[in-house]
Amino acid sequence: MTHAIPIRRASRPRPRLLDLFCCAGGAAMGYHRAGFDVFGVDIAPRPNYPFPHHQGDAVAYLAALITSGEIEQYALVHTSPPCQGKCALTVGTNASQGWGGTHVDMVAPTRALLERTGLPYVIEQPNGRAQIKKDLSLCGEMFSLGVLRHRNFELGRWSVRRPAHPRHRGYVRGYRHGVYRDGPYVAPYGSGGGKATVPEMQQAMGITWTDVREELTEAIPPAYAEWIGRALLASTRTDLAVAA
Repeated sequence: MTHAIPIRRASRPRPRLLDLFCCAGGAAMGYHRAGFDVFGVDIAPRPNYPFPHHQGDAVAYLAALITSGEIEQYALVHTSPPCQGKCALTVGTNASQGWGGTHVDMVAPTRALLERTGLPYVIEQPNGRAQIKKDLSLCGEMFSLGVLRHRNFELGRWSVRRPAHPRHRGYVRGYRHGVYRDGPYVAPYGSGGGKATVPEMQQAMGITWTDVREELTEAIPPAYAEWIGRALLASTRTDLAVAA
């Protein structure tokens, strides 16, 4: 009797993702869970970033990768350009502190370079930014999280069907216009006025590797990027080009 010899198949390499303006890695962790190997770039030191990364100007770094041809090692580029310039939150709630309208717009130069890469890309911004196409909008309630954290995403060179936006279960806890309301969600920004503590933000967003308030207030929940990453991989009919 002849016995078949089992054949070991080589594991398929994970596609690589470039995470620009990476902050502490909320998006990065989601993409990692979706199946990507992630490399981050941020102008500030990010010792809590959970993956290999480079400290430097994200736009200049991307331009150098394009010039050298090294951008070809990546399958997707995710970007979160600074949003303070015209973010509805900073303009509305922090106008007295000088926020809003005075920051350099990083979206346009970032998009111009992303178009040159020839790769699928994502530009993430909060509500209130007209500079991006709102191809996709995600909310914490879609993932049963303890935050709403609405975020819009421009998708370059690929698309996905928008998921339904479920009805919110109540208020965001805290004061608004002098009125305090309790609710099932916490506010992952600012401090005082009933806003979330650091442990509450960590639990509500599913981010455990940093306890720096500034990093948590800027992060998106990993669940968002995991959903996006899985959607991209599912929409790709042929294997993504990956460097050996």
